[in-house]
Amino acid sequence: MPSPLEIRTDGTTRTIDRPWVPEVPVALEFNGLSYAVMMASPNDLEDFALGFALTEGLARQPADLTDLAVVEVEKGWIVRSTLSGLGIEQLTDRVRSRVAESSCGLCGIENLEAVARPLPPVTGHSALAPQAIFTALASLREHQPLGRATGAAHAAVFCSPDGAILHAREDVGRHNAMDKLIGALAAAGQDPAAGFILSSARCSYEIVEKAVRAGATALVTISLPTSMAVARAEAAGLSLWSLARDDSVLRVTG
Repeated sequence: MPSPLEIRTDGTTRTIDRPWVPEVPVALEFNGLSYAVMMASPNDLEDFALGFALTEGLARQPADLTDLAVVEVEKGWIVRSTLSGLGIEQLTDRVRSRVAESSCGLCGIENLEAVARPLPPVTGHSALAPQAIFTALASLREHQPLGRATGAAHAAVFCSPDGAILHAREDVGRHNAMDKLIGALAAAGQDPAAGFILSSARCSYEIVEKAVRAGATALVTISLPTSMAVARAEAAGLSLWSLARDDSVLRVTG
């Protein structure tokens, strides 16, 4: 990998040595069928596969996905697993070759109605305390080793109601980081409604959908949401907080 040249305003230059955030093709196979190829960072891939299966609706519970195996191959990584339950029919109906870049959430969806499909309603919940958000933000960087090293990784973390960070996952893609976190929570038996999710990224509609489908009741994002993200959060009853900073945060819905 090349060493970048740093150029300063005074005209001086220096070569610096810094790590690059890993981005590789990760193929997700269920029951021997290739379902998707995602560009992702090759860490916590078991959590990624489980979270992806849950948010895609292939799995209803962690027990629906077994025999997880992560294999490094010449051109990337393959995560193989056995899917059982109601998701098998959906798997066989929808399986296809699909390559999705980390910035894309609509790749492969041919039916626009699928985008507007109603989300399950969020369970009733108490209002999130703003101080809990500030507490989580204050310690977020401590849970971002990949982000600190590269300056190019997204994080998704799960926090207790008072803002203590309990689980954290990172990836080059914000959607992948969310899937990894959701998979980690499911594997640990952690109820997403028992706290809130904090994402270091822009709040696109996919981030809202993943949070709702995982069972979360509150979502906080560092950057602003899109119009569709706001509409989807409001319709589902998700408490959405955005533009989270050390000294301020926007309460968008809920």
